[in-house]
Amino acid sequence: MDSTTQLTIRRTGTTTPARTSGSPAPPGSHEITHSGAHVYDPDRPAGSLHLRAARVLEGNWTGTSTVPSHGLYPHQWSWDSAFIAIGLRHLSPLRAQTELETLLGAQWGDGRIPHIVFNPSVPLDAYFPSPDFWRSSTAGRAAGAPRTVQTSGIVQPPVHALAAWLVHQADPGLSRSRSFLSRMYPRLAAWHRYLLHRRDLGGGGLASVVHPWEQGMDNSPCWDAPLSRVTPAAPRSFRRADLDHGSAEDRPTDLDYGRYVRLATDYRDGGYADGAGEFAVEDPAFNALLIASEHALAAIAQELGAAGTARHARAERLTAALVERLWDPAEGMFFCRDVYGGDGGDGESYGGDARDGDARDGGRSGALSSERRSLESGALASERRSSESGAHGSERGSRSGTLAPEQHSAESGAHASERRSRQSGAHASEQRSRAGALIPERSVAGLLPLILPALPRDIAATLVRTAGGPHFGLGGVARLAPSYDLTGHAFDPHRYWRGPAWFNTNWLLERGLRLHGEHGRAEELRAALLETADTSGFAEYVDPYTGEACGALGFSWTAALTLDLLHEPARADQADRSDQSTHVVSHPGHRAFDKAQGTPPHTSHASHTPHTPHTPHSSFETGAKGGDRG
Repeated sequence: MDSTTQLTIRRTGTTTPARTSGSPAPPGSHEITHSGAHVYDPDRPAGSLHLRAARVLEGNWTGTSTVPSHGLYPHQWSWDSAFIAIGLRHLSPLRAQTELETLLGAQWGDGRIPHIVFNPSVPLDAYFPSPDFWRSSTAGRAAGAPRTVQTSGIVQPPVHALAAWLVHQADPGLSRSRSFLSRMYPRLAAWHRYLLHRRDLGGGGLASVVHPWEQGMDNSPCWDAPLSRVTPAAPRSFRRADLDHGSAEDRPTDLDYGRYVRLATDYRDGGYADGAGEFAVEDPAFNALLIASEHALAAIAQELGAAGTARHARAERLTAALVERLWDPAEGMFFCRDVYGGDGGDGESYGGDARDGDARDGGRSGALSSERRSLESGALASERRSSESGAHGSERGSRSGTLAPEQHSAESGAHASERRSRQSGAHASEQRSRAGALIPERSVAGLLPLILPALPRDIAATLVRTAGGPHFGLGGVARLAPSYDLTGHAFDPHRYWRGPAWFNTNWLLERGLRLHGEHGRAEELRAALLETADTSGFAEYVDPYTGEACGALGFSWTAALTLDLLHEPARADQADRSDQSTHVVSHPGHRAFDKAQGTPPHTSHASHTPHTPHTPHSSFETGAKGGDRG
């Protein structure tokens, strides 16, 4: 029996060890006897989509984490691992937990989760920028970079708390027996604090990215204007390894790559201190994922015995800030804000009009004047500091009977680091324009706030119309939502993040549509995703019109999110309205199987303490319509 079959076979006993093939127990953990480590899965044909997706993940597994693809991306990537864990939970909840534990084991002292954790067995010339470029253990010493693990110094979108919560839900008994959430919570809380304080470079409450690679959509046209201020590194000062695995016509240009290298070099040489570089952008997708993860972190806090109320309130304040800073009612979507951009006057205008596909007047972005926005940004920041100070104290007190002393110690150190970093970041931020300018490019990132439960109903409805309109063509001319405006001046159906469709962004859109009551559209998108994954060989990304495979094949997050969609009882969501207040959209695979077979759901035999039920607050926890929020 091969390892993939072992990973996907149906288990019926209660004495099977939790460890899957090739999955060692993380340091400090103990092996347990628990059947939930494997998915309860019906018999499937040898060539089924489910089994082929599982084989991709098995093939990309290293023993402690999963690479996106062995050729182009031979290390562990941050947001890739979060999406991968969401899919792995349907095969092995233990392996999904290990994926996240490995990543968070490389967290820096200031709270940041690096975007790459390097595998020391991979040759340095296999990927650029390599560990000797980032020099994390030396250049990042002041920021608390780990000494024994080499990482990059930048970050990626914060999907991690959301992934941790979904992984816990896949097998709560296993999770509790291993203290998975109680070990993850302090690290995830420190990660969010880093983003909310060190990265609030615009002063309006939102996190900024300081490099295009941090947002995840590396080569988006959204970065062209802010990158134009950056002097590129000399062409001979670096060697691109990505062109060994992909066509130059589909990858970023040498000029753009030179600017990426310059930004990263300056960040490194500045000791990875935030707020001093030339690039700072507030991105709607990055912040929407932070907000969704705040809701998930609230659920985790509740599971551990805390109230979680302060985190839900913070998520709702961040949603309001997202609308205030990045929503453009005239264009019907969210836009990125260049924190240091603008015309030097009111900090709002790049000039032109977005509707002609080239540029637009950022001053139309909201009903409030620039002056009023600036004043309210200061008020939001003041309110946030005051409320979070009380919230941290409240949550620490409520958890005191649940979390271990070493976790309190870790949180105490994180708070001290947070205070130092907030003072440093605030000083740098004050030297810059706080208003900035909206960037006149339509990206799929501007649709992803659909995943937020507190998004105003009229904005959600407008986003749905925009997604189906001429710029994104969802449900019409486009098979999947493109990464960039179909009518935009920079659109290219094959060039990296400048037009192709990606599985993770469309997976998020599918959940957002379902959350806001668009079940028919969500089901159409789900079917298109599964068909495209099947026909493209689990491609990294595809032509949005034809579904033609682009980039790497056998890509891990494509396979993982395919598994999640296969296990999602979408039609049950639409048929069963009586239990929507507690219905989980992304069901663990074994529960879906148990329901289909008419057998009782699996119950863990591991002992655990009672937990406090939580009220669903996001599209990943409830199937309720947006209109059901009241």
